[in-house]
Amino acid sequence: MINEANVPLLEFDSNPTAKINPEAFIERPFTTDKMVITFFPEIIDKLKARGEIETERIIPGENQIEICRFTDSDILISLGQVGCPACGGNLDLFHAMGIMKTMFCGGGGVLDKNIEVGQILVVEGAIRDEGFSYHYIEPSRVIYTKEETVKTITDYFDENDISYLKGLTWTTDAIFRETADKMERRKSEGAKIVEMEQAGCIAVSQFRNFAYGALIYGGDDISQDEWDKREWRSREGIRYDLVKLCKKLVELI
Repeated sequence: MINEANVPLLEFDSNPTAKINPEAFIERPFTTDKMVITFFPEIIDKLKARGEIETERIIPGENQIEICRFTDSDILISLGQVGCPACGGNLDLFHAMGIMKTMFCGGGGVLDKNIEVGQILVVEGAIRDEGFSYHYIEPSRVIYTKEETVKTITDYFDENDISYLKGLTWTTDAIFRETADKMERRKSEGAKIVEMEQAGCIAVSQFRNFAYGALIYGGDDISQDEWDKREWRSREGIRYDLVKLCKKLVELI
């Protein structure tokens, strides 16, 4: 049923069946229900070179998707695509293929210079400054990760003395419209990092009712007068460790 509104994006339809559904694209389901999604292509290459993962299958299409499997477990891993429509849309497809537990790891721009490069943020939720999530979950300013998922992740970190932050991200579609005033407002609402996927992925997981958690590490700094890249993409050790953390956590959530 549609809730009518003046703005089309706010006309949420709760009907779970659409004209095109992800099930229509499935040739065969996965044989496991666990997946890691990462935004670190060089780590995928490293894991392949070490024999830690191998290609499971290629999902065809204009932008084909490679799915790999860890050689010592039944956990899949795939490279995420930028933005909620691509990343969240693929997540919906993966769920239809049998995925019930997903851990995400990526990087994002910090809104506070005191968040160091590599500091892990356990995503408690996301400010919905994008369009995709509104097609899955009723309009709201913030969407939250399930509390039990966040607790499972933070309990594991506490037990293993892993340093982390906990809080919101700011999910936006427009990388070139992260203005100073918007940044300050999002920061005042509790956002610690800006990124482009979390609101959409959380929304898909709630709409389809499966477990989803995310770790975002502090990358570039947009909190200062001048953008500071902080060489965040070259932190291979941090990125490798995050993938391995997610491999462990996806079995627990």
